Amino acid sequence: MAAPKTRSAAKRPTRTSTASARASTASARASTASAAPAVPAWHVAPDRTKAWKRLTALARKGRSMDLRKAFAKDRTRGTAFSTEALGIHLDYSKNLIDRATMDALFALAAECGVEKHRKAMFAGEAINLTENRAVLHVALRAPKGAVIKVDGRNIVPDVHEVLGRMERFADAVRSGRWRGHTGKRIRTVVNIGIGGSDLGPVMAYEALKDFSERAIECRYVSNIDGEDFYEKTRDLDPAETLFVVSSKTFTTIETMTNAQTARAWALKCLKSPAAVAKHFVAVSTNAAEVAKFGIDTDNMFGFWDWVGGRYSMDSAIGLSTMVAIGPANFRELLAGFHDMDEHFRTAPARRNLPFLLALIGLWNRDFLGCETVAVLPYCQYLHRLSAYLQQLEMESNGKRVQLDGTPCRWQTSPVIWGEPGTNGQHAFYQMIHQGTSPVPCDLIAFAQPLHAVGSKEGGEHHDILLANILAQGEALAFGKTPAEVRAEGTPAWLVPHRTFPGNRPTNTMLIERLSPRMLGRIIALYEHKVFVQGSIWRVNSFDQWGVELGKVLAKRIIPELSGTAPSRAAHDSSTNALIARYRAWRGR
Repeated sequence: MAAPKTRSAAKRPTRTSTASARASTASARASTASAAPAVPAWHVAPDRTKAWKRLTALARKGRSMDLRKAFAKDRTRGTAFSTEALGIHLDYSKNLIDRATMDALFALAAECGVEKHRKAMFAGEAINLTENRAVLHVALRAPKGAVIKVDGRNIVPDVHEVLGRMERFADAVRSGRWRGHTGKRIRTVVNIGIGGSDLGPVMAYEALKDFSERAIECRYVSNIDGEDFYEKTRDLDPAETLFVVSSKTFTTIETMTNAQTARAWALKCLKSPAAVAKHFVAVSTNAAEVAKFGIDTDNMFGFWDWVGGRYSMDSAIGLSTMVAIGPANFRELLAGFHDMDEHFRTAPARRNLPFLLALIGLWNRDFLGCETVAVLPYCQYLHRLSAYLQQLEMESNGKRVQLDGTPCRWQTSPVIWGEPGTNGQHAFYQMIHQGTSPVPCDLIAFAQPLHAVGSKEGGEHHDILLANILAQGEALAFGKTPAEVRAEGTPAWLVPHRTFPGNRPTNTMLIERLSPRMLGRIIALYEHKVFVQGSIWRVNSFDQWGVELGKVLAKRIIPELSGTAPSRAAHDSSTNALIARYRAWRGR
């Protein structure tokens, strides 16, 4: 039977918060047309600090640093440049740093007001200046008794009200109480979203698959390319399929085009429009559009304008994740986020995991000239982590102007990329080891496997896997000298080809065990790393105006491609020619 409806007093705060979110959004939009908000005086430009000048001088030494000599000189280096918290052991000793460098980096964070900025975020101040919004993804995982205020109102009860509704819905689907239009149980949940409404949920689903209800499969449709929808649904039974449509405004063109296609696909089999209410739910704040689509607004799960899309996987956007792993495990995921929030908020900077990752990354980017970072998890369950972090880091800090609108005089976000080890070792590690462009790497591994696979007791696979990650860190740091190559009897002409320069920077994170709670800690670690770097770079890490222009132009071009409007002469000659070629090949 269907899950019970909840038209009760408990529902009202959600509708109130939704209205509040709309009003706040309208206010934010209005603010963008008025005078620019003041940037706090403590939010100074990094290159105006004494620490920046010191780091610029230290960079000459860093670029020529020999890690072999550094480790030989300081036998304690491996422990001196490492720390541990929350089951995460971070070894950053294989970076081109020394104590003077780290001292200067911590001084830079202090001079740039990172701790004041952090305090402002946790206090609910509108640190997203270009949209006049608070930035409170930390509220999504705050415990029930916490108090986090926006405009004088505690928002934590609203968060837990939505979580409670999500839990009741997830339990109904998992138990079989929620059934489709024909009475069949739901066997597949298809999340339709894009960007933050897709990358977080699919990453979490893949990461926590071992904790999921295997009788229910989750699939994810994001690309407007129709092949994505076709492949994700071609073998499904509409009577056993539930769609979660994730769009805050319920107007996102990619998401809503896919949602309308899903509606038509379902009704082709189920016939009655009444079936939509049994096979579609919404994660949105636009009740009018949700109802117009045919979804019962009792099955609409909202969130707030102080949650950025790429920071929303632990909000209602994670509904498919909760259905997969269950409410108890989802609560553990949130607890892990909160663990790292508290660590970031309270731990001294020198033992603070987000601070350390951020400062090392900034050193590599701004002072050593490294343009990319490879995130290399030695865990197949994390095979979507790099894709998730691409949006988190590059959409947040891929900015060219400061908070006051003036151009950045320094480099900001590097390119984030990567694949799981050991697969990557047979793809791109050649370039990392011997290429002309140094690539800092985050190497991530778990000490305890979820499954001890192999013929030997305890599972030989994991020992081989861990041996590889440790070997890669060692090889990247110390390389192989021409003398060592010659000593192996290598012909002289071949020696340069078999020499490894070393001095390639890496962070190694050895983590106790993958679990919902640990995944929350890992993701929050990277969220707060982004915050620290954005604070120092003096950019707004919480807007994304750079994604808008392409969307606007695409809407203009769509009718020109479909033949419902003539091609506009205002386009450049290249775009006009491509439109003409497309229309010709489509017979238009």
